[in-house]
Amino acid sequence: MDKLCCRDASQIAGNQSSCTSGKGRSNQGQIKFGYSLVKGRANHPMEDYHVAKFEQMQEHELGLFAIFDGHMGNGVPSYLQKNLFDNILKEEEFWVDPGRAISEAYQKTDKAILSQKSELSRGGSTAVTAILFNGRKLWIANLGDSRAVLSRGGQALQMSVDHEPGTERGSIEDKGGFVSNLPGDVPRVNGQLAVSRAFGDKSLKSHLRSDPDVQDINIDVNAEVLILASDGLWKVMKNQEAVDIARKIKDPQKAAKQLATEALKRESKDDISIIVVRFR
Repeated sequence: MDKLCCRDASQIAGNQSSCTSGKGRSNQGQIKFGYSLVKGRANHPMEDYHVAKFEQMQEHELGLFAIFDGHMGNGVPSYLQKNLFDNILKEEEFWVDPGRAISEAYQKTDKAILSQKSELSRGGSTAVTAILFNGRKLWIANLGDSRAVLSRGGQALQMSVDHEPGTERGSIEDKGGFVSNLPGDVPRVNGQLAVSRAFGDKSLKSHLRSDPDVQDINIDVNAEVLILASDGLWKVMKNQEAVDIARKIKDPQKAAKQLATEALKRESKDDISIIVVRFR
């Protein structure tokens, strides 16, 4: 088993180490969050990035949380970490129609990535984002297979959609692409990419989608914890298993670390990135 030893990174933004963790809370202190990021065994730099913070905007407090799981380099997830939430909050309709604003910002951000003349647009990234309005309303959006799971009364509720080539084969083939399990053992777009929606991936973009799935839910007394994580966790753990672990640990940073430790025990080889938000 790999030993999990994360340094505290509460004040670090944008720097990804082999193992990073941190925590924070809302201005009122009622909602706490913690995160843990662990580099996988692949022979390349860490490709997972995150956002976890609270911001005050006018009379509103916004909790902003995200996991970005990159592939073919860390350029796209790093770009998303710096720009995606800013783009969402700049949308004119954000305060009146958050769902539409989030969807528009996702697609505009993807166009901006693809327009880059550097190597940035060659790579890609999944994304799962959560915006918490005043601790009462939660909006989740995602592209790819990073996932958001909410615990309500101890029951796991998946708040995102896994965008897999096998389930979105029709859309890929309608765009002139194909889905193949070769090489490898999972369905891939044109035999290359194991997700059917993503940011970037310029060489495959004509066969991919960049419109996110967006869901919202009211946060009531039954809401306990929210887990955002890359597929380094979900490949080896079911939603309910993750919820059962996280809800028993009051400190969300310790909960995120424990989930990462368990993923390593189960021999997850991918980068593992986890945010746990505790509502009560």
